[in-house]
Amino acid sequence: MTAAETRTLSVGGATLTYDIRRAAGNRTDDDTVLFLVGSPMDASGFTSLASHFPDRTVLTYDPRGVSRSTRDDGAAESTPREHAEDLRSVIEAVGAGPVDTFASSGGAVNALALVADSPGLVRTLVAHEPPTAQVLPDREAALAVCADIHATYLRDGVGPAMAKFIAVTSRKGPFTADWANEPAPSPTDFGLPAEDDGGRDDPLLGQNIRGCTTFTPDFDALRAAPTRIVIAAGQESEGEFAARAAAGVAAGLGSTPTVFPSHHGGFLGGEFGQQGAPEEFAKTLRHVLEESR
Repeated sequence: MTAAETRTLSVGGATLTYDIRRAAGNRTDDDTVLFLVGSPMDASGFTSLASHFPDRTVLTYDPRGVSRSTRDDGAAESTPREHAEDLRSVIEAVGAGPVDTFASSGGAVNALALVADSPGLVRTLVAHEPPTAQVLPDREAALAVCADIHATYLRDGVGPAMAKFIAVTSRKGPFTADWANEPAPSPTDFGLPAEDDGGRDDPLLGQNIRGCTTFTPDFDALRAAPTRIVIAAGQESEGEFAARAAAGVAAGLGSTPTVFPSHHGGFLGGEFGQQGAPEEFAKTLRHVLEESR
């Protein structure tokens, strides 16, 4: 794989930054671009995973309002359909479609919106743990929990809200109707600051958490699309919010989740101080993608 070539693209309300790592040497006979998509995680989170596909041209990008992709529309929040339009714009700017796409977390929600709206741009979508609360059996409580995290961020800042987010995403099992009576986790328990720094532009807690978790996939459009859609969940994620959501999305498509190694960040190889199992994860992803050929 060659060094990344970085480009920018002006779209409505933002300037997107994306990277192209072109295949080099020992190429396979499949020249379909592999698009790695996260949200709110930026392109740097896919460094380890991309390195395991030197035979593929790999495309990554920073979502609007994150890292190198700046927004100029003054909006405080983003929606999955807005992100889907950005994904479409990047694919078309590269002239790469249809692409294979691996999308994780909020990126998986956004990629599902992309396939529903522009199905001809994606050959295979592997949607890893898309955290939409709309498909959960405990939907009402889960939606309220997510709304509370956002409200806590607006009221108290990053530390208290992120403490709640960590507790919610690592929780095993459904949320009960009396979830609000549970004691709030302390930021200091997670090494987070308790004081409010005054900022309100966090990509996760401010910009994306409500749009992502409240999004309802268009299952009719997804089932009608020519795209092969594989919903994935981590082996260690069983019972957690995002893995339960993956099961709900898969059920809406008439399938079951494909189990990938490790956890929600299983593709990470030390990025953001987190360690998954990137080599094993990449092998599973390669196998799933090759089934489409």
